[in-house]
Amino acid sequence: MTDESFMRLIQEDSNTPERSYVTCGDSRTRFTEKKSVFIASCAHVETENAAMAFVQKIKAEFPDARHNVYAYSVGGGSVPAIRFSDDGEPKGTAGMPVLDAITKGGIVDVAVVVTRYFGGILLGASGLTRAYSNSASDGLSAAGRIRMVTARNLKLKFGYDQYGRITKVLDGFTLLRSEPVFEENVTMELFVPTSDVFRLVTEINDVTSATCLFEAGEKCFKHIEG
Repeated sequence: MTDESFMRLIQEDSNTPERSYVTCGDSRTRFTEKKSVFIASCAHVETENAAMAFVQKIKAEFPDARHNVYAYSVGGGSVPAIRFSDDGEPKGTAGMPVLDAITKGGIVDVAVVVTRYFGGILLGASGLTRAYSNSASDGLSAAGRIRMVTARNLKLKFGYDQYGRITKVLDGFTLLRSEPVFEENVTMELFVPTSDVFRLVTEINDVTSATCLFEAGEKCFKHIEG
């Protein structure tokens, strides 16, 4: 069963161009350049607080390192915020190359910390820049790419007799779904790309004679494989 306000909402979802952005997962890579060891740690983060918490975590993990250079870009769902630090390396040779690796990859909602253990041989400004850039790029490559899309949260409630029909409809869509909860009725939670919400609800209404109850939740960015 769907009321008019709900149908208007999901119709607006379908008529609004889908938004997306690219982020990445977590990774740890390392390489050696003239006896200096560079360790790149990457993490998916969604706020500046989370990014700085990750930086502090890495610093605590490698307290004896000469440098823990970092950069981050967050705010994939809005205006990105960026920050970087050379952490004692010559200005412009460390933090900016790490940030460049992030921005050139078109990645947001990510923090990268490149830890350096000095090996006793000076690399020079160009050598440092190249090493930090390569380390960050290696880390981001290992972290992979994750596409985030706008999705609508939907909660469904329906009778046991409708479970098979609804499951068959859901199997025809690329979406995220929770495990069903079987109580007096069956309840299920979904995250559906906004471009598919109206069609999904229409198909469920068709196979259940509009007896399924829908509740619209937030619209947010989700990674929906497909």
